Amino acid sequence: MIAASGLPRIATADERIEGTVVRIVDGDTFYLSGVDARIRLWGVDAPERGAPGGAEATRALAEIAADRRISCKHVDTDRYGRIVGQCFLPSGEDVAALMIGRGAAREHFRYSSGYYSVHSLITRTER
Repeated sequence: MIAASGLPRIATADERIEGTVVRIVDGDTFYLSGVDARIRLWGVDAPERGAPGGAEATRALAEIAADRRISCKHVDTDRYGRIVGQCFLPSGEDVAALMIGRGAAREHFRYSSGYYSVHSLITRTER
């Protein structure tokens, strides 16, 4: 997306970014329509495409998010210029949590501080 100034649109921390997933890069990275930077899912790590489990992780993210409207809270920008976001489907489901639940990604505790583990524990005890 090009802003009125003619410069590429850059998301700022805590901004909500929305769009349709137009391309899956791997199991934790994708592109949204209207957003120049790649989106990296916050709090998870999935195998890269060429690594063991990479094709399965990429396929899982495609099944969850491809061609769907996604809303992401911009948490950070990583050293590669990707927007790191906590992303949600229109139903409110957290995309990273779905990836973890499928076994296609694992929680990256260094960044998540156990967010998904705690959320999972709370969900299990509420049942």
